[in-house]
Amino acid sequence: MQRFTDRVAFVTGAASGIGLATVRRLSEEGARIYACDINAQALEREAAALAAGGATIATRVLDVTDDEGCAAAIADCAARFGQLDILCNVAGMVCTTHFAELTPERWRRVMDVNANAVFVLSLAAIPHLLESGGNIVNIASTAAIAGLPYNAAYCASKAAVLQLSKAMAAEYAARGVRVNAVCPGGVNTPLVQDAQAPEGADMALFQRMFPLTPAMAEPEEIATAVAYLASGDARFVTGTALVIDGGQTAI
Repeated sequence: MQRFTDRVAFVTGAASGIGLATVRRLSEEGARIYACDINAQALEREAAALAAGGATIATRVLDVTDDEGCAAAIADCAARFGQLDILCNVAGMVCTTHFAELTPERWRRVMDVNANAVFVLSLAAIPHLLESGGNIVNIASTAAIAGLPYNAAYCASKAAVLQLSKAMAAEYAARGVRVNAVCPGGVNTPLVQDAQAPEGADMALFQRMFPLTPAMAEPEEIATAVAYLASGDARFVTGTALVIDGGQTAI
């Protein structure tokens, strides 16, 4: 399939995990990619590999908590490629800790990375998306839907992403811009692999997270969902939360 020929996609968190899988999938289907990540070395390595395979890709080292940097990145993407059609907000972080040990500083950091960055990038992108009839795909989480123990800040931030997606979808549907969210459960990414339950955690609280299958999704499976929502195949889909969790929230 070449659903993204002549389309430009801006992707954050592009050097690993779901972001990298999304970049690969969209570029395979013809998109020109503007890839952003805070990890300069990994970003350049992965971009070089994609370019060697024929992808059209530009990169920018970006800390998504830098409001001015985010706005500048969106402007650079539109100027470089002459358009912006798809914004994929993938960059994120986890913060696993006992609630009583969650400091205001860590709370704000998680909200900045996971939620505020989505707002700032969307705000900068919306004029371009209105012009191109483009769309936004945000990575939320099943943590936006059901409580996850020892992850209060993460849950709150992802709930904010989900509701921001719905609010924007409602406001811009009549103007031709779609906004959707993907809500993965466990995904086999470095972010998840590095996450550990805090000392003294009640592990029984995690059992409900795997009611139907103990396996995690692969990043490529989430990227497939992102590609669908970003494509014309989903022209009548907006304001949705596409849950991909192996049944985690089914019971």
